[in-house]
Amino acid sequence: MNILIEKLKEVLFSILPITLIVVILHFTIVPLETPVFLRFLVGAFLIIIGLSIFLFGVDIGISPIGSLMGSTIVKSNKFRVIVGGGLTLGFFISIAEPDLHILADQVAFVTSGTISKMSLVVVVSVGIAVLLTAGFLRIVYNKALNRTFTILYLLIFILALFSSQEFLAIAFDASGATTGAMTVPFVLALALGISSMKKNGRQSEEDSFGLVGIISAGAILAVLIMGILSGQDKLTGSLDYSITQSASILAPFFHALPHITWEVFLALFPIFLLFLIFQKISFHQTRKAFFRICKGLVYTFVGLILFLTGVNAGFMDVGSLVGYRLASTGNNWLVVLVGFLLGFVTILAEPAVHVLTHQIEDVTSGYVKRKAVLFALSIGVGAAVALSIVRILIPEIKLWHYLLPGYIISLALSYRVPNLFVGMAFDSGGVASGPMTATFILAFAQGAAEYTEHANVLIDGFGVIAMVAMTPLIALQILGLIFQIKSRKEGVKAHE
Repeated sequence: MNILIEKLKEVLFSILPITLIVVILHFTIVPLETPVFLRFLVGAFLIIIGLSIFLFGVDIGISPIGSLMGSTIVKSNKFRVIVGGGLTLGFFISIAEPDLHILADQVAFVTSGTISKMSLVVVVSVGIAVLLTAGFLRIVYNKALNRTFTILYLLIFILALFSSQEFLAIAFDASGATTGAMTVPFVLALALGISSMKKNGRQSEEDSFGLVGIISAGAILAVLIMGILSGQDKLTGSLDYSITQSASILAPFFHALPHITWEVFLALFPIFLLFLIFQKISFHQTRKAFFRICKGLVYTFVGLILFLTGVNAGFMDVGSLVGYRLASTGNNWLVVLVGFLLGFVTILAEPAVHVLTHQIEDVTSGYVKRKAVLFALSIGVGAAVALSIVRILIPEIKLWHYLLPGYIISLALSYRVPNLFVGMAFDSGGVASGPMTATFILAFAQGAAEYTEHANVLIDGFGVIAMVAMTPLIALQILGLIFQIKSRKEGVKAHE
């Protein structure tokens, strides 16, 4: 109970900033309809309770399962077991990710079925499976992380030359959607389990991160290849911006609850099934440990349902309205500023961010403070949203104008900063673009794009997640440079 209360306090301070910003905007610049505003407050309450329960469940359920599976696969010391385990786990983890299904639904709607939901889900899951396997092999055979990312992103850049702007935006968004609230804790635990089998302590610490970043690249590559092979040169369509008109405050939550419950069940069931199989053939956990993990899965199930219900039924409408009405004021600088502030605080509410920052602090034994990582991520995501709004307002700026130099800078930094920060940075790119970003921030950008006459809602709307996935790579590696300089100065003082 004490741990749960601690999680509640932590989440409360994460959710309050974004809630206060919307409340201030409501009473000043963009007044909202009373039912919409009250739904937002109910949504905030559900997010606080849900995220607290979810994080508690991850600690005692998801993380132990992932860590046990990772160490079991490596213990076998057999190439075919590592490859088979990577392909199986990667496919089933990805195909069960709720965020990926949400994105696939949007893409199917926008393209009027040209890209079906199931085809996108399967293609992305195959990409994740292949790259998760490659990530396992990289850890086992001690291949350099910066070189791995250089090869992956060179492939992405080459494929991007043959892709349309629409497929480029969807591909980068798919990487963010795949590394959602369910996938990230499990993959981080897998990486920790595999790396913990190494005898070299420093190498083990470094290899605990980077796997999420590698599978994110798998999603991008898979969608780009899909776009090239499909022969679709240009996608057209529009997104649904209809605001829930119900005067009832609670009706939208009850309406969303059954669908979200089913999506979360589909996300957790494959993991539970794999746990039962591994328990029978390998884990052999004690009865007490087995039931503790099962209890953790139940907490994760309930928490994720409450969180996603609050986000989808309470936050999305407000994001669209705020974006649209701010853009209609004609004060472009104000839209950019609010975008920065929303990005800055929204990242604090992402469930996977909490999991990543805690693992960073634990693995580094407190050397890298989670507050420092959170601040760097907030700056990065705030800048991503602000730059995305600038792109919406200025039609001459294209998505690749940001992504190409951004990833070149990220890869260049990877050869200058400690390996630990390279893995952390590329993991954070996928972690940052979770359900809060994919709903509230995406809705905000879409609202602004809807009002802006020359904006392409499909490209500009989807592209914001691509930006959110990129800027943390730079922000975290700059943090790594700061730590490196600090360590050198401390070393010089100690020597003197």
